Amino acid sequence: MTAIRPGSQLPISAPDRSIWLIVIAVISSALLLVSQEQNWLAALPSVVSNFLKNPLVASLVLTLFLANLLFAYRWKAHLWAKLLVGGLSLFLILPWAGRDNTSVLDLAIQIGIFAALSLGLNIVVGLAGLLDLGYIAFFAVGAYTWGIFGSGQIGKVLTYFKDNGGNNGPTVALGGLVLVIITALSLRAINRVKGKRPPLTSAAFLLAAFGLLAGVTLLVRGIVILASANAAGFAGGVNPNFFWLFLILAVAAAASVGVLIGLPVLKLKGDYLAIITLGLGEVIRVLANNLSTYSNGSQGITPIGSASVPWFNSLAGALGFSPAQYNLFFLYFVVLAIIAIIILANMRLDRSKIGRAWIAIREDEIAAQAMGIPLVKTKLIAFATGASFAGVMGVIFAAKQGFISPESFILNQSISVLSMVVLGGLGSIPGVILGAAVVTILNISLLPSLGEATASLNLPPQVNPAQLQRLVFGSILVAMMLFRPEGLLPSVRQRRMMHEDDDPTDNQTPQDSIAGELNPENAAEVYSPGVATRADDERGGGTQ
Repeated sequence: MTAIRPGSQLPISAPDRSIWLIVIAVISSALLLVSQEQNWLAALPSVVSNFLKNPLVASLVLTLFLANLLFAYRWKAHLWAKLLVGGLSLFLILPWAGRDNTSVLDLAIQIGIFAALSLGLNIVVGLAGLLDLGYIAFFAVGAYTWGIFGSGQIGKVLTYFKDNGGNNGPTVALGGLVLVIITALSLRAINRVKGKRPPLTSAAFLLAAFGLLAGVTLLVRGIVILASANAAGFAGGVNPNFFWLFLILAVAAAASVGVLIGLPVLKLKGDYLAIITLGLGEVIRVLANNLSTYSNGSQGITPIGSASVPWFNSLAGALGFSPAQYNLFFLYFVVLAIIAIIILANMRLDRSKIGRAWIAIREDEIAAQAMGIPLVKTKLIAFATGASFAGVMGVIFAAKQGFISPESFILNQSISVLSMVVLGGLGSIPGVILGAAVVTILNISLLPSLGEATASLNLPPQVNPAQLQRLVFGSILVAMMLFRPEGLLPSVRQRRMMHEDDDPTDNQTPQDSIAGELNPENAAEVYSPGVATRADDERGGGTQ
């Protein structure tokens, strides 16, 4: 039986925590529904109704409701209470609130998109230790993969090739296929060479890789020329049911771009790697801006379709959603399913052999290589895995927005995703998700609503919150890094690394602690910052 010290408070039991968790969830859910339901607001006294209609109050109520998920994760309550609160919040209350205020569902989808992006970048930065400032380029690859085919842009592309491609489609496609086979076999043969490769072999590998890329380009061009005969049939894009196929194709396309970007740069590290990934990320954006035949340039692509699931639309209609809301309702649940898959993949990778190899490379590349870890191959897997998560969410983003342009994938977006990872905690899956939620809520909900709430005060521009959103956001990040540099929900490894100098007893083994209690003087000597030097005539051992 554990003794209770005089004056100490009794610990709260798990049943009590479960009850408190449910009570807080019920109160915050009721406040959210009342603040979003216009009929319920009209029935309230005018003072209460006007208070809840205030944009800042409504944003704070939504933030408090979303905090239920954090409480359910962090509190030591019963599992059934956590599942009840999490399930009802995600699958009932949030869609219900989004029915009367579409911005609630839109915010939830944005949080999910950025959570997936952060989980992908967490693999590259948090686990493998590769600072990537061009990560948003993979997001753009996924978005344009579906944006081109899911809109009338594919019809314009086919019409262009129909008018300018001639009749050499079969020849180009066959030549590209032959080149792909030859170069692929060459790469396979070169890759089997054991030991250190001579310069000639390395040059042959690069030449074969370039030939493979050229072959794929010719093959795709030939297929497009052949398909251009039916350009009129693609005036409105491909069948929306191909949306599911393009989720997989976007994963493959983004992962391939990740490998292509990673191959020439992974011998670099630190600041040099950050600068070159930043440049390559900008290259993707500039290509999207300049290849107007395919991407429509700076004018962007619109409208972009989405999958249509009849039974899901019927369910949304039965729940009171309008036809204009069907797409958001559908994409919300698609995002939840993809996030669940990505979290499961992250957990498996973190505990796998490749996950431990990433951490070893992050801590010490030389030691990892000495232990037999192939550096380039392991880093390429990290780049490809992180890129694939961004690619699949690019498809969701294009389907939700209905419009994409190069301005949607600027450098600031990469910096924003990186700030989510650092703010939540490098290497921590729940921390990264929390960081994405916090930054997204600040940027989309809290700070804009603060500007709206103070709009009627006629403040001068120098102190108007509506004009100082970036300043407020930056100040929050600076304060966070000063007072909690390890992140909001850091991993155990990150917490120990950031605070290893704060308390020397944190790293003691149980045997060391017992030894220190039995002999405090010896313990103090072992853990003192420095040990006094011996006298010149003092003997090093034996009896004095």
